[in-house]
Order: sequence, then structure tokens, then C-alpha cells
Amino acid sequence: MIIAIGDLVWDVLVKPDGLLLPGGDTTGSIKLAPGGSAANVAAWVARCGAPAGFIGALGADVFGDLIAADLQREGVETHIVRLRHSETGVVLALIDRAGQRSMVTNRGADHQLMPDMTPEGVLRSCSHLHVTGWSLFSDPPRAAALHAARIASAFGATISFDPASYQIIREIGHDQFDRITADLPVDMLFPNRDEGEALTGEREPQAIAAALRERFPGALVALKLDRDGCFIMTHTLIAHIPGQVIGTPVDTTGAGDAFNGAFLARYLTTGDAAGAARFANQIGAWVAQRSGARPPIDDELRQILSDSR
Repeated sequence: MIIAIGDLVWDVLVKPDGLLLPGGDTTGSIKLAPGGSAANVAAWVARCGAPAGFIGALGADVFGDLIAADLQREGVETHIVRLRHSETGVVLALIDRAGQRSMVTNRGADHQLMPDMTPEGVLRSCSHLHVTGWSLFSDPPRAAALHAARIASAFGATISFDPASYQIIREIGHDQFDRITADLPVDMLFPNRDEGEALTGEREPQAIAAALRERFPGALVALKLDRDGCFIMTHTLIAHIPGQVIGTPVDTTGAGDAFNGAFLARYLTTGDAAGAARFANQIGAWVAQRSGARPPIDDELRQILSDSR
């Protein structure tokens, strides 16, 4: 089973029709959708046909009830702690005309996960654990995520890591980020271009990937390049995998998480990094052309999943 640990939250997706001016008003679309980077990865692992699980925390509120049930409907095995004195997390995503999003995250129950809340038996038996930067930027939940990774790794699981936010990496500094991640065993790394630049100071994909391989020796690096696809570097493969040709994205929220989940589901089954990257590019592009991180499954997605088998 592929487990993701971290955030399960509600996304409030706001796409204004015009510019947002201080003190002004405009019309636009507002949508409530299930989200959370770690939960999105787990959902996409399940959608892509692999056994998926999720570890995290929710508030003891109706919003927590609804979002837990939604993740279970996705086919994800949930190991969720309900916290009486915390609210279920919410992320506000502001989406511009080009489909790019800027996000504001509150510190809900997902930021209160503690080491003793993680199910040791599940971690000992999983084959892979996925961790996101959102679980490391503050403590809690940092200790819980590192504790989970150490247990899973000690019992033979591989570990993947998505740095999650170039802005927060820049705010805390890459030296501090290196110290935070020093005890994290990493077998696969999933940064996007901005995060890769923030972590390495490099600008070219191959240089970014090489620098990250020095920081995380032996790790597979899948550098996400938006519409340009991704750049893969392993001990046997160095390749740019082109992206899918699409028009203007509708909403890029969760496209990177979808890439991660699709890549993990395929790579951990086949061991083919290039094939997993091509498949993940397709899934990420499909998400970017729709609203939300987990759009309803349609005929186009069913065809992608069918063709890739």
C-alpha cells in the first residue's frame, strides 16, 4: 500500500472575473472542493489503480465528517484522528486568468498531528510513504511526519517528498530547510521548477536535478515543469519528458499532487520512470484543464487510464 501523511482540508477556490483591488468588489466563481496536498496524492494513487492510504488529523466537526467520507469514496484507506478542540483545515486558493493559483492556508487540525497519533502497524506494513513540505514547515506536525518516515523506512518502505511551497522555502531559507529535512530519508523527490530553484539556486532543469541529487543522494528526482512536462534524473536515466499540449489552464490547483500520485502508482508497479512520467504528465494536464484538485472522473480520464494499462 502507498500511504500519504499530512493534510486533508477543504479548498475554497476563488476565480475573480476582474482584478481584485483594495477595498473593491468584483464578481467571480467560488467553489468548495476537497483538497490537501497529501490527501490529493492518496486519492490519485487510488484513481490510478494502486492501493492507497492516508494518515492525518481532522476536526471533530461536520466538515471533517464530509471530507473524510469523500476520501473514503475515492477508495483510500483512511487512518484519521479527530481532534475535538481543532477545526478541519481550509485553504483559500485565488486563481488568476491564466489558471495559476496563490494560496492562503489556515492552521487547522491537520497541523496538530503528533507522533503518537500515527498508526505504527500501518507504517510498518506499507510499501511506500509520501510526505509533503506542509508537514515539515512547522512543528507540529513535523515530528509526526519524520517519526512516520523513520518507521516506514526502517521496515523497508521507500519514501517520497514534495517540497510544496517555494515561497515558504525562501522565507525560512534553504539552509534551514536543509536542517529540517536532514533526518528525512528520501528515495523520490517531486519539486516543481520554482521549488527546485529556491532549493538549489540553479535555473536549468538538469542543473536543478543534479544539485538535488547531491542533497538527497540516490534519490529519483522528478522535476515538474508545468506545460513543459518534467525532467527525470535517476542513476540510470537523465531525460526531459515533454508535457501534454493544452490551451490556457483552467485551474492548476492540485495538478502537481495529481502528477505525484500518478507517478507513484505507475512507477512503484512497473519500475519504469520514463513511462511513469509520461503517464503523470497526462494526469496533471487533465487536472489543470478542470476546476479543483480532484475533478469528477469523466470519459476522457477513463480513456487515459485505460490506454495507459
